[in-house]
Amino acid sequence: MPDYSRYERLSVEIDNKLAIVTLNRPEQRNAIDHRFHVELQEVWVDLFDDKSVNAILLTHAGKYFSVGGNIKGMQDRPAGDVLEEGEMLEPTGGKRIVQNLLDCDKPIVVSMAGDCMGLAATVALFCDIVVMGEEARIADPHVKIGLVAGDGGAVIWPLLVGPNRAKEFLMRGNLINGVDAERMGLVNYVAPTDQVYDKAYALARELADGPTWAIRWTKLSVNKQIKQAMNLVMDTSYALEMATFQTEDHKEAVMSFIEKRKPAYSGR
Repeated sequence: MPDYSRYERLSVEIDNKLAIVTLNRPEQRNAIDHRFHVELQEVWVDLFDDKSVNAILLTHAGKYFSVGGNIKGMQDRPAGDVLEEGEMLEPTGGKRIVQNLLDCDKPIVVSMAGDCMGLAATVALFCDIVVMGEEARIADPHVKIGLVAGDGGAVIWPLLVGPNRAKEFLMRGNLINGVDAERMGLVNYVAPTDQVYDKAYALARELADGPTWAIRWTKLSVNKQIKQAMNLVMDTSYALEMATFQTEDHKEAVMSFIEKRKPAYSGR
């Protein structure tokens, strides 16, 4: 069994064939720093290798699923360093998270009782079944800070809700509540906030106790389509995201966020 005690931003508990993975930085609203990013790359490999695990439940400590990256920390940093001051992130890191997640053959159920933004939304939507709270909100707000949705949003949103609807939400970066997300097919189920975890746990337990190889290989068969879309889109979207880090519009978006004012974009 892998050594899950080495994780600092995630906690992993094995409960009779079910791995419960918790985003565990509640005091920072589960914001994704460099360490968090690395752990999101590695945990799917460990879970793939863990012979005691048949299914995975991804949940969160605290009110928020995750608020995504640190916008204030983007000021005066080079392209590629998209998380926290003084910490460089290799540009391929986001792609590796998605690749490792898709390669993990165990079914993954998400319990999303609170707001879920940016990279966290990408991770959640690349999982297999998402249960979302009625009052929770989800968004990929890259464009709100002058960036291309490069870490996987441009791949998974069109597959779930269709190209035109996906383009609207990715180009506007608007928040979607749980009721609307379920209605349009972005997530599988919506539930009252206090019932989200129990619903997600029941689904994960059913999969953990089901016919192991039929479930795993069905998932891998469907994921071939998602991998094909990722191979088609993600290198381009990631490269363009890195390019937008150099734009004046990105710098203006960050400064206006820090200064709590409406941005004045110049198109440069």
